[in-house]
Amino acid sequence: MTRFRSVFAGVGSYLPKKVLSNDDLANMVDTNDEWIRQRTGIKRRHIAASGETTSMMAVHAAKRALKDANVEAGELDLIVLATATPDLTFPATATMVQREIGMYRGFAFDVNAVCSGFLYALAIADSFVVRGQARTAMVVGAETFSRILDWEDRTTCVLFGDGAGAVVLRGEPGAPGMGDRGIIHTHLRSDGRHEELLYVDGGPSKTKTVGHLQMSGNKVFRHAVTNISGAIARVLDDTGLNVSDIDWFVPHQANERILEGIAKKMGLARDQVISTVADHGNTSAASIPLALDVAIKDGRIKKNDLVLFEALGGGFTWGAALARM
Repeated sequence: MTRFRSVFAGVGSYLPKKVLSNDDLANMVDTNDEWIRQRTGIKRRHIAASGETTSMMAVHAAKRALKDANVEAGELDLIVLATATPDLTFPATATMVQREIGMYRGFAFDVNAVCSGFLYALAIADSFVVRGQARTAMVVGAETFSRILDWEDRTTCVLFGDGAGAVVLRGEPGAPGMGDRGIIHTHLRSDGRHEELLYVDGGPSKTKTVGHLQMSGNKVFRHAVTNISGAIARVLDDTGLNVSDIDWFVPHQANERILEGIAKKMGLARDQVISTVADHGNTSAASIPLALDVAIKDGRIKKNDLVLFEALGGGFTWGAALARM
């Protein structure tokens, strides 16, 4: 039986035109630019326009990823879309993207693992590709977190932004190992005991409302550094690699302090860390593909580079992945 590797064939992203600076926020809540930057590293974030939805942003990112990969929508077998802010309770936002890009075959579905969603979606798509059940797949992370924020809560509204990112994966013959391009290893975890530290206080079954994001920032910070470092260590141990083998680190863009804490704990050089949090804020499931697109387009991440991804989200969910680009 032929074994396949999930190779990154293309990447694309989309950010809303509206930019909300820290100074803009200072006119809305009791905060200021210095306070936000010192605690988070964030300078600005993009906010979806009225009527601009998660699916709309996902479609823009998907089309750009297809163009980058030189792949037609009709060639896709699978779309896995990660989001915690879908257009509707159902149908899946992925099926809306499928319709709008003109993919009239295969299958599409959503994944909700909040900020870890892109990694979960990537691992799922990789499983289908490796087994030959999908030869060409798209993984999307898209969020409109601005719709679930309490804009009077300065501890949360300063952190998040909207956006979408997508990658196209192609199944290419290849044996397991480090040499061939493609996804090498993924490691996913969750622990439902920590729900109260990061959650949205609404939902159709429980409250019949959308609700607002609630977060215990300091506790989330401590869990993030510990759990993510553990997931990275597990991936390196499973693959027999060392931190020194990694070319680039593309983390979930939650907070500059978290990025620095993980990099220091793992012994990663600061210039190996791809950081877009200053300009994007925390875009949840969209943050990794957004950052990946930036680093590929500006020439930092190149073909055959070894790239490490990580994320932690509400639930808690967390994980890490390793790929040769």
